[in-house]
Amino acid sequence: MAKVVAINISEKKKTPKKSIPEGKLIENFGFEGDAHAGNWHRQVSLLAKESIERAQGMRTDGLCHGMFAENITTEGIVLHTLPVGTKLKIGGEAVLEITQIGKECHDGCAIRELVGQCIMPKEGIFCKVLTGGTVKAGDEITVL
Repeated sequence: MAKVVAINISEKKKTPKKSIPEGKLIENFGFEGDAHAGNWHRQVSLLAKESIERAQGMRTDGLCHGMFAENITTEGIVLHTLPVGTKLKIGGEAVLEITQIGKECHDGCAIRELVGQCIMPKEGIFCKVLTGGTVKAGDEITVL
């Protein structure tokens, strides 16, 4: 079963995110309180726990959820193999649509400076919110 491991938000762009117990997804906006929310195609970012664990193997100190600026840390789903346009239901009501796979890492990236190599450009995905709702760790992720 694919599931949510953590919900993460930040007040500023280009910084690691902090985990919160649950987050409110707002239709065509993103997470309430997150710097990346807005009327654009990258409202919510997702990264697999499995990708983070591979990155941990490159370092001696621990990495935490949100370190790569992902809003939702997942488990049990290979995100970067899903095609653009795929819809994901998270928990009881929220529905996201994949709009982008990977991204270019910008110069001066605080995340790359902290962890050495950012995995979001290759293994992270970005979505827009089709249906809002509250999501939390443990929620099931279903590919629609």
